Amino acid sequence: MKKTSIKDVTFIGSGNVATHLALALHSTGVTIRQVLSREYDHASLLASRVGAQPVDRADRLKPSADAYILAVNDDALYDLALDLRLPDALVLHTSGSTPMEVLRHISPRYGVVWSPQTFVRDFAMDYSRQPLCIEAESPQSEQAIADLFSPVTAHIHRLDFEQRRWAHLAAVMVSNFGNAINALAQDLMQQRGLDFGMLQPLAEGTVKKINHGPLWPQQTGPAARHDEKTLDAQRRLLASQPQLLELYNLLTDIIQQR
Repeated sequence: MKKTSIKDVTFIGSGNVATHLALALHSTGVTIRQVLSREYDHASLLASRVGAQPVDRADRLKPSADAYILAVNDDALYDLALDLRLPDALVLHTSGSTPMEVLRHISPRYGVVWSPQTFVRDFAMDYSRQPLCIEAESPQSEQAIADLFSPVTAHIHRLDFEQRRWAHLAAVMVSNFGNAINALAQDLMQQRGLDFGMLQPLAEGTVKKINHGPLWPQQTGPAARHDEKTLDAQRRLLASQPQLLELYNLLTDIIQQR
């Protein structure tokens, strides 16, 4: 009879996502059996933090863990699917843009645990606030994933692949694109000897708008006001930076069309 509850987990991968998920589960009393990484030093570093055994070859994986979490990049997922066989375990990947069926040759029980969050290995996080999106091949497996992570966070969302890939796209816009725009603004300030820190309250206030309802009605600035005099003046400032000017014009058009 297949196990439905998960008491111990092995991680395949030792990067940012693996580190935070392993630490989060370890903090709730879940046993982390092994950590596999092609770089033994990387496996050893994470394993030492969660009381696990480090390994650097797939043939050294013990097949006795209840679940295996494949926290690796998308290309590696497909490679693992060719060689890895764990027929008695629940196997999960952590990708926001890969269907769970990539795992079906590894085990008949498979699924996804993905967070719309940027994980930085050595950056402390409050796991109780982190959203986790889950999916599985059966209601039983999905419930097992929910039970595994519910002591970590109450913010568990059940998304199918179509929902997850749209959520992943939106997460890229919020985090990756948002950070890139902030970095561009930081460049502008630093190039002119200005302290970017003076914009920190503005950035924090922008994030807090999320708690106050739909965002488009809260849009401010010269584009929202159709303040063409200010817009033209700022375009002239960007005349020597054509890429940034193109971005400025595109975002201005989007805001004004809304």
